Amino acid sequence: MVDLSRLREVLDHRAFRRLLAVRTVGQAGDGLLQAALATFVLFSPERAPTAGRVALSFAILLLPYSVLGPFLGILIDRWSRRSILSTGNLARAGVAIALVAVLLAGRTGAPLALVVLVALGLARFVLTTLAASLPHTVAATTLVTANALAPTAGTISSTVGGLLGVGLRQVVGGDRGSSTVVAVAVAAYLVAAWLAKGFQHDQLGPNEAGDSLTDVVRGLVDGWRHLVAHQPAGRGIAVVTYHRAAFGALTAMAVIILRTEVYRPSQTGQALLGIAEVTSSAAIGAFAAALSTPGAVRRFGIPRWTGSTMFAAAIASPIGIINTSVVGLLGTALFIGFAGQAVKVSADTVVQQQIDDVHRGRVFSIYDMSVNVGLVLGVTAVALATGTGRIPIYLAIGVGLLLACGAGLAARTPNQPG
Repeated sequence: MVDLSRLREVLDHRAFRRLLAVRTVGQAGDGLLQAALATFVLFSPERAPTAGRVALSFAILLLPYSVLGPFLGILIDRWSRRSILSTGNLARAGVAIALVAVLLAGRTGAPLALVVLVALGLARFVLTTLAASLPHTVAATTLVTANALAPTAGTISSTVGGLLGVGLRQVVGGDRGSSTVVAVAVAAYLVAAWLAKGFQHDQLGPNEAGDSLTDVVRGLVDGWRHLVAHQPAGRGIAVVTYHRAAFGALTAMAVIILRTEVYRPSQTGQALLGIAEVTSSAAIGAFAAALSTPGAVRRFGIPRWTGSTMFAAAIASPIGIINTSVVGLLGTALFIGFAGQAVKVSADTVVQQQIDDVHRGRVFSIYDMSVNVGLVLGVTAVALATGTGRIPIYLAIGVGLLLACGAGLAARTPNQPG
């Protein structure tokens, strides 16, 4: 369990509380935005998704940022992170307003893809900046606790925002309901931008000026060299990437199972409720991991703790998918959510402790790139193996083996003080 004295120590830092508020409010907006998009694209009767369409959607939304992420990381190491958080959230509000116009027009083609691409790219840019900023708000000895609290609070906030968005969309109804949800997300982004303004200009770093924009390629090579020179950090990122590839595959499977096997294509309301339940189960797992990881890391160490949580997910995930029921999906989501938060907290801490602040932004962007590519590969694998039919058993077993490989790699990650 969380050491309450360390938790109080973390929360005693005013800067950490403000950074946490920026994260939770902004991610509540993300949850609202994602709920609007899910109901508009994936859970409308006239827009029933196929496995290929799900994979294409993920690729369009995540791969471009995966390519641009390391370049943006150099900006995080050069620009005031306070300014990025404030201006970034204002930009997200502006893009969300544009999204409202697209939704009201009922457009599902290139205009929607472009606006969503920019919105999610900005979201990842802001989240990467938050991760790079966190060590400036707490003592080094409490990084594990801070990393357990902040991302988990953001995940919970995003889940709550998503559930509220689903409920609001159901009340208003139709595409206008999706637009109303996005409008509420705009308000959340504006509040997050206002909260970020409360920091001093250089309070969140970077401590030193990063490379110039003309040195982007050299900066990328430098970031990779840092990871090679600090193998525990690179190994931690690899473990999270293994998990996210499995998570992407399981997400696509859950959508397909709910839309084609558990419910009829016309039962969009029931399917939407099912995905909300599965998402909530994953959030509960993540919350439980956040509570237990700081104490578990101190007691067992990072290798044993992250390896065991990944191995438990490796066992549970195939069983839940093969079961093809809401109960089975809830169990899978619980275990994958728990393992994901446990390995993310641990990996973030190792990276923050091993990587110098002047390189931290680009390393976290490379981290994001790796995670996003893993996610897309997982979804694409499901699309290629499934087509328009049922999910084959070997695919579920393959996800379990992938998580088991991640567990073996996690067991080799050195301990870090927490």
